[in-house]
Amino acid sequence: QVELVETGGGSVQVGDSLRLSCAASGRTFGADAAAWFRQAPGKEREFVASVNWGGSFADYVDSVKGRFTISRDNAKNSVYLQMNNLKPEDTAVYYCAFGRVPVATRQESNYIYWGRGTQVTVSS
Repeated sequence: QVELVETGGGSVQVGDSLRLSCAASGRTFGADAAAWFRQAPGKEREFVASVNWGGSFADYVDSVKGRFTISRDNAKNSVYLQMNNLKPEDTAVYYCAFGRVPVATRQESNYIYWGRGTQVTVSS
């Protein structure tokens, strides 16, 4: 089965940038959308960004639009999240996920494979 590993999280200050990476290993389906979700302490997991199989379309939650960029490298079966101008409200555990549908869906139920998460902490 597929295993996902997220890297790149850390503790930064307001306005800093981070780049998260997620590599999938194992038997991937192939033509799948990829996404990032996040979960802050005491809150439900929320959608952050998704990208379609071909990498030609991306969808973002309004709170990160213009600051975050999702991308992928299908040859490496990896997805990335470039986070710029980070804010304290971005503090959360970030999870990557892969689905078996090619569209950039934001529905959590469409994602089959999940990583264990990487912590992002933004301090003032």
